[in-house]
Amino acid sequence: MDLKDEQDVIALIAKDQWMMDILQAAKTLDLPDWWICAGFVRSKIWDTLHQFEERTPLPDIDVIYFDEKNMSEAEEKQLEKILCEIMPDIPWSIKNQARMHLRNNVDPYYSAEDAIGKFPETVTALGIQLDKNNQLRLTAPHGVKEVLAMRIHPTPCFRKSAQLMNIYQTRINQKNWEKHWDLIQYAGERGPN
Repeated sequence: MDLKDEQDVIALIAKDQWMMDILQAAKTLDLPDWWICAGFVRSKIWDTLHQFEERTPLPDIDVIYFDEKNMSEAEEKQLEKILCEIMPDIPWSIKNQARMHLRNNVDPYYSAEDAIGKFPETVTALGIQLDKNNQLRLTAPHGVKEVLAMRIHPTPCFRKSAQLMNIYQTRINQKNWEKHWDLIQYAGERGPN
């Protein structure tokens, strides 16, 4: 499948029943400003571009939302339990982005989409959801050009400081994506070790 733009990514996900089932399950929580993000979208794109016949296993399915009224981590764990009852074989991870800025010591986010835009890599700064009309919506604050080109860059947020660039570099060294997806490239900020 030739992937050229955001509509192609949406069409790719729409044809994947496993992904659609996961999106339907997450939608049942009726969370404010929710998305399934990061590797859920990126891995599907890269698997397709590498013409893999089997899906790359995901360590987790990242469901994010934004709720300033209840920032309890216990609430997130309760939501994970609910999703595990619906789809027990899925490694759910739910995080309220109203508190997650503390992880990287950055300014508070104002929405889940704002948080996605401030993920470490542009190729991970992606989210998908089913809207109220059951239509797929993709958010890609930095576009999809880099993920489709399989070229890894830090987001502008992570380029702002040496501390954040160190987090970025440590993260991509740990991820070691090029070992699995051999067509990806790093855009100058890091070469494979």
